[in-house]
Amino acid sequence: ILDFMVLSPLGAILMPTLKITTSQFGFVVSAYAFSAGASGLLAAGFADKYDRKKFLLFFYTGFLIGTMLCAMAPTYHLLLIARIVTGIFGGVIGSVSFAIITDLFPIDKRGRVMGFVQMAFGASQILGLPIGLYLANKMGWHSPFWMIVVIGALVGIVIFIKLKPVNEHLKIQEKKNAIQHLGKTLSTPLYIRGFLSTVLLATGGFMMMPFGSAFGTNNLGLTLDQLPVLYMVTGIFSIIFGPLIGKFSDRVGKFRMFAVGTIIAIIMSLIYTNLGITPLWIIMVLNILLFLGINARMISASALTSAIPSPQDRGAYMSINSSIQQISGGVASFVAGLIVVQTPSGLLERYDILGYVVVVSMVVAAIMIWWLDKHLRMK
Repeated sequence: ILDFMVLSPLGAILMPTLKITTSQFGFVVSAYAFSAGASGLLAAGFADKYDRKKFLLFFYTGFLIGTMLCAMAPTYHLLLIARIVTGIFGGVIGSVSFAIITDLFPIDKRGRVMGFVQMAFGASQILGLPIGLYLANKMGWHSPFWMIVVIGALVGIVIFIKLKPVNEHLKIQEKKNAIQHLGKTLSTPLYIRGFLSTVLLATGGFMMMPFGSAFGTNNLGLTLDQLPVLYMVTGIFSIIFGPLIGKFSDRVGKFRMFAVGTIIAIIMSLIYTNLGITPLWIIMVLNILLFLGINARMISASALTSAIPSPQDRGAYMSINSSIQQISGGVASFVAGLIVVQTPSGLLERYDILGYVVVVSMVVAAIMIWWLDKHLRMK
């Protein structure tokens, strides 16, 4: 998450520094997503065959190596290659983490757990956006990637020392090879519905973010010094709201919380993408509310859909689901780069159209999540 959060606000710096267009920057963002999606699919057949801790550490190490390559890349094309390498390993990390959560916590507590996990988004907003932008402004755009390598190495050591083996799923494995296991997971009707809902969730979630910083500086009138303040305040509120949203989703129902989050996100998206020059404090309030809606959708949807796979398929399902999320996010970022156009003066045009596309995807996603919730309650 921190890796994605660091790259997103660098758009305002990378585009003029590397002399690239909005579509080229969109491709830098989506290149990670496409390679992550491909590797997740390839790894899905093996995801339930190993201790999840070992599986996690292998891909985590590769991810850190890829991030180091990003930190050393001198040109656009080498950065693009480095992002692809990072995605190959990074795409599997999230799926293994969610499989571990699903293995260790029952469904009635998963909303709370996902709420705490979601604090990672708030923390990464603080580390990735304001601190990342500060480092980029002071020491060059490579420095935020070095920050990720250092923090990531420390976290990797903690995982290696503290995380116990997660291997209970190995006791109930069916005797299938990796290809058969992948095929079974891809062809199960309920799983397919879950994958389709992920496509819609990712499309809405990834479209606006890559150009958020460029829209803020060029259209809303923010300075590069104000961007870190905006993202830090939003991140702090995300950390506070995450556990509360998780608790409420367990208490009032995961779909109800998802519906509330969707309504808030739709209203804020329509307002935000149609703004012109706006005072910082108003942008802060709108941004906090927008991320409140986004977090409510993500936490409740993650908790709800975690109940879809059976224990012996969790690793494969989560891996495929993560791949679909990454690929959908990559497509969304790429399409966003085609919709949004930057004028010679720096102004971003058609950002409002992007907002309408996001709203439509949110509405369709809500219908799909409603169906899944209804089906899971009948099981």
